[in-house]
Amino acid sequence: MKSVITCDLEGLIETVNPDGEKLFGYNKEELIGKKRVSLFSPGEIVIQNVGTWLSKSIKNGEYSTKTYFLNKEGKKFNAAIKITPTFANGRNNPQTGYCGITVPIDEEVVVPIKMSTIFIKWAFAITRGGFTSASLFPIFAIAAFLAGSGDDLFSITSLILCSFGIAFLHVSANVFNDYFDVKDGTDDANTEYFNAGLNSTVLEGAQLSGGSRAIELGLISLPGTLSLARKMLFSAFLIASALLINTYFVTGEFSNATNALIIGILGGLLGYFYTARPIRLASRRGLGEIAVFLAFGPLLTLGAYFAIASSTIELFSKEFFNAIYLGIPFGFLTTNILFINQFPDAVGDAKTGKNHLVVTYGKKFSRWIYLFFLISAFISSFFLADLFKGNLIYFNETAFLIGNGILFLYGLSAFINLFKNYNSRDLIFSNLKTIYLQIFFGLFYVIILNFFFI
Repeated sequence: MKSVITCDLEGLIETVNPDGEKLFGYNKEELIGKKRVSLFSPGEIVIQNVGTWLSKSIKNGEYSTKTYFLNKEGKKFNAAIKITPTFANGRNNPQTGYCGITVPIDEEVVVPIKMSTIFIKWAFAITRGGFTSASLFPIFAIAAFLAGSGDDLFSITSLILCSFGIAFLHVSANVFNDYFDVKDGTDDANTEYFNAGLNSTVLEGAQLSGGSRAIELGLISLPGTLSLARKMLFSAFLIASALLINTYFVTGEFSNATNALIIGILGGLLGYFYTARPIRLASRRGLGEIAVFLAFGPLLTLGAYFAIASSTIELFSKEFFNAIYLGIPFGFLTTNILFINQFPDAVGDAKTGKNHLVVTYGKKFSRWIYLFFLISAFISSFFLADLFKGNLIYFNETAFLIGNGILFLYGLSAFINLFKNYNSRDLIFSNLKTIYLQIFFGLFYVIILNFFFI
């Protein structure tokens, strides 16, 4: 028996021969255009080995190894596999995917799983912990703003606690969202989701849309996902408790701590009800995007300001609004990360009533919404120059404006690719650039607001 399966560069199955159907227990209607070849391997092997196998096949023209697979019933079988890259019209043309030839073998195959793989499994694959940068950079920007405004304006201890608390809160929202998307059938209906694959060194193999797919890969069960989300939320609560106590000792009163707690609870509710019923913000035609903008923008920076400031921040004071203003560009940039990931998810989301903006207005028109968010982010950033000049001890306005201009052009390149490839798999490069843009922007703000340290 010799299974022959071909797939595109992201693993989406294109062809399967009769032996492949028999060996893995699926009929071709269940697989072609609907499932990825990663379905056949245990999740830990996918994380640890598959990327390396594919890279070696590209480098050497083919790669052979022994491993074990799982059939439709979850039964393990040992096999030898040969992977070769595929090309549309010969090797002189761009690669289009891979071909895997699998032959079952009688010998027992053991694939040792490294501790680093276990770490990646929990820290990134299941929780999508790498995307906590979207919530951490706004916090760091607030700290940088305070550091650039004078000495002893914020507590280092509070900053550390705030960062960990927000990270756990963000992760809990990620896992809750995975749970509800699987429970509601959204992930099962989505066959067009993006995986970074080998397109990015930094994000190699990361899920860019369609959730983590951790349950599909067998990395965690559906009940286990719910349990993990609750544990992450409880951890965030414990850290928040320590943060609030420290904030009280730093400021000498409960005002900042109380306000930070209220904002944190509001942000947590927005994250939870993004996909949780009965509210399910993601299905309410724009409310999901507004929730992301607030949770990762003005609410986050305002809450962080209350949490880490060394002095009491009065409601509706100058400092209060400064914190809000600082969060606006971050809110737009993070919303665009979510927004562009809605393009490949749109068909599956529409089937399950997840009526976000891309589903509501269609992919073609939604290109202009992406551009609106992008322009809004940088217009709001440019307007912050006066705020920085009035508060920072040292501020290089020229460097600030030039940096914003360069970053905007980078974001514009993502939009141009989106404009051309909004309905094709090449859109993945816009997804990647949109993520990188938020990271680069955050790093730029942390540096520019502390320019005198350079």
